[in-house]
Amino acid sequence: MSKTLTVPHAISRTIAEGGARLLRSRRLMRAPIWLYRAHLGFVFGSRMLMLEHIGRTTGARRYVVLEVFDHPAPDTYVVVSGFGARAQWFRNVQAHPDVRVYLGGHAPAHATARRLTPTEADTALAAYTRRHPRAWDTFKPVIENTLGAAIGDQDTELPMIGLRLASVPR
Repeated sequence: MSKTLTVPHAISRTIAEGGARLLRSRRLMRAPIWLYRAHLGFVFGSRMLMLEHIGRTTGARRYVVLEVFDHPAPDTYVVVSGFGARAQWFRNVQAHPDVRVYLGGHAPAHATARRLTPTEADTALAAYTRRHPRAWDTFKPVIENTLGAAIGDQDTELPMIGLRLASVPR
């Protein structure tokens, strides 16, 4: 009986560790940026966006492709830092909140980034888990592995950024 309980746990842990390793692969994580730059962002649909931000120490333009975690209003998108508050893009947008957002095949939109409060983050997490339960079941252990902390339903440790667009793309 104990073997049947430990095998699924071992498989789950292996998948989480493998997923975390993939997320740490710079080449793999940068590939979607080239698709957006080639005006092919539409292939990701509405679940992804590219965020252009300014490096906090260099002042250089930086890019990252992120999953749209929530879209609570036509001019608002929520994204998550799966690597926590230590992620470079996350630190950059906190230092320089004026960003540009690339959505699908639309021209970039100017936006303002702001870290969500714990209550707002809990609400966004609950909405995401309701809309995408299988995706969350798959990615939760991966994100917990990269964060190094468990993610709960209340007072989530998962840092989230709200992106408020200056104008809604048409």
